[in-house]
Amino acid sequence: MNHIYIQYFKTGIGEMILGAFEGQLCLLDYRYRQMRQAMDDRIKKGLNAEFLEHEDEIITQARIQLEEYLSGKRTRFDLPLLMVGTGFQKAVWNALVEVPYGKTATYLDLAKSLGNEKAVRAVAAANGANALAIAVPCHRIVGSHGELTGYSGGLAVKQRLLQLEHKAGNLYDNQNIVIFV
Repeated sequence: MNHIYIQYFKTGIGEMILGAFEGQLCLLDYRYRQMRQAMDDRIKKGLNAEFLEHEDEIITQARIQLEEYLSGKRTRFDLPLLMVGTGFQKAVWNALVEVPYGKTATYLDLAKSLGNEKAVRAVAAANGANALAIAVPCHRIVGSHGELTGYSGGLAVKQRLLQLEHKAGNLYDNQNIVIFV
């Protein structure tokens, strides 16, 4: 049986689960998110593998880069990513990576970037199925009028991440949280 090595990692924005498969990061997500089991089952099935709690070099690098991001020292992740999903989901996730640090886009913007502005709901569903939170920055996607919309880590965390990027400061130093878009 193949293994996806996983580790749990507590951060200032919640406990994360990190997973690596054959030298690529396939999971960087909130441990206690809604639909955790469905997400994990999709990844296991897609990779024909089971989770095994074990240290891995990619996980170590992901942990370091996540800490750097949360402290305002990193704007982009430099890790080999393994996106496990349908072709459409992967296209959406690749489009998410192109949303610049400190900027936001709407679901409609993403749909248009994929050449199908009528696919807004499908784009939103793919965004919600992202298993590589922060590294594939789904938190940068907002509603059509700039409002905060669902996020696997919760809206308060989404707001904090956007504030971090907007101010290019240290997440741990920002106690006053304000909504901006």
